[in-house]
Amino acid sequence: MNLAAKVHELKKLKLTVANLEKDITEIEDLIKAEMTAQDVSEMVVDVFKIRWVPYASTRIDTTALKAELPDIAARYSKTTETRRLSIT
Repeated sequence: MNLAAKVHELKKLKLTVANLEKDITEIEDLIKAEMTAQDVSEMVVDVFKIRWVPYASTRIDTTALKAELPDIAARYSKTTETRRLSIT
């Protein structure tokens, strides 16, 4: 296996993904802007039903927990180890 060629291919693919993600975000922003302009949270376009609605989620504020109750935060904290591939 030519590892250098694979690294070059990987870098090229990651750049393609980044560009696609940028394009996706731009299109999503256009759709949201149109929905805002029409003052709707749901619309049908062609065969697609588009919904852009608020939702709520609840998460523990770990920064506040560590500041106010460090013993409890430490007791319920878990450290995991993973490996990260990095190519620069």
